[in-house]
Amino acid sequence: MQPLTPIINDFVVRLANVNGTGSASANKMFASSIYKMGIPMTAKNIFPSNIQGLPTWYEVRVSEKGYLGRRDGIDLMVCLNPQSMLKDVASVQAGGYFMYDSSKFLTKEFIREDINYIGIPMTDLCNESIEDPRYRQLLKTWCTLAR
Repeated sequence: MQPLTPIINDFVVRLANVNGTGSASANKMFASSIYKMGIPMTAKNIFPSNIQGLPTWYEVRVSEKGYLGRRDGIDLMVCLNPQSMLKDVASVQAGGYFMYDSSKFLTKEFIREDINYIGIPMTDLCNESIEDPRYRQLLKTWCTLAR
């Protein structure tokens, strides 16, 4: 585990999702919770395509100074899309965090020595609490952010 880079009240969280899974609602809820706590933030959807099933990202910048623009580097990447996972790992800045579904083994191509990993068994949690297979996939984002 890498030492935490001293960043005070200025960080970027990016959520990597699959378009069409209901992630927009979960993303908005995440950003709204930060905003409602009175913390200056800005959020941005990144849609390379609006076709269901393709990757989409949601980025939240939290800044005590109220900066609205995006900045380089991701401090926390929440990876909910296996298709974009390699690109997502690469986008995390040194000392940052990569949150992933630890229900599946993380192979060596996704391992970087200069970042920290947070494994949450997202699929297992959804399988334990949701019976309908379709809802399991759709609600993985919700289950992850609610924990």
